[in-house]
Amino acid sequence: MNQSQVQKRYRKEFFTAMSAYAIILVASINAIEKIEMAQALKIIVTLLPAIPVTFVIIAVMRAIRDSDELQQKVHLLATTFAATMTGLVTFTYGFLENVGFPKFSTFLVLPMLFFFWGISLGWFSKRYQ
Repeated sequence: MNQSQVQKRYRKEFFTAMSAYAIILVASINAIEKIEMAQALKIIVTLLPAIPVTFVIIAVMRAIRDSDELQQKVHLLATTFAATMTGLVTFTYGFLENVGFPKFSTFLVLPMLFFFWGISLGWFSKRYQ
């Protein structure tokens, strides 16, 4: 599969999964706020948006797997940078919590990781052009 086909499939899978995520997120929030339900059902409904996020991650992994070696190297460097930066930010913020800063929500870790990955992916891609 050539790079163009890989990217086309990735975009289709990514945007389908993200669309599903947005719809399921809004629906689950509305259901929890407006419908009376047992605690166990609330837990299930609140976790539903994680399902399409799983498919986003699968799309990313498939795109990287099917890329050429240079693109895989770029993604490895970007992922390493993103992981270490996310670790550094959360670790450092943990110290600030000791002096009264608000608790850091773990809900922010994955978006932060993706943010750093996206930025560094651009940087490393440009470096190897």
